[in-house]
Amino acid sequence: MALSPLQQNEELELPIDESLIPAAPSKTYALGTETIGGFIDDEAALRQFIAKAVRTARYRFLIYTDDYGCELDSLIGDDLSPELLQSEIPRILREALIYDDRIQDVVNFEITRESDKLYVNFSVITTDGTNITEEVTF
Repeated sequence: MALSPLQQNEELELPIDESLIPAAPSKTYALGTETIGGFIDDEAALRQFIAKAVRTARYRFLIYTDDYGCELDSLIGDDLSPELLQSEIPRILREALIYDDRIQDVVNFEITRESDKLYVNFSVITTDGTNITEEVTF
């Protein structure tokens, strides 16, 4: 077999042991409603990420990547059936959070609708086994 400049060479793929890759630190600024004060880490930082990611509209702000944020704003104002809400809200929230390396799964959704408000309770299971329960109101 002759070598040709038009011939594609296969790239060599080496196995990577993912357990050797260090976890990114979760230390971040503590965000208040009007100020930034001090630093937070671990569970407090993850809770802040969850709250901010769920409340930030995806694709709306150029400062964030397309992975960051939530698409729940697309459901607001629509007259959706309870069945559709029960299926779409968990999917949307899971997609908003699961890409973070610290989060293993998002489970146990409880969705309650009262007049024009929507209350969503859910649990986030972290990679270190911690179970964080959050509530979001829309």
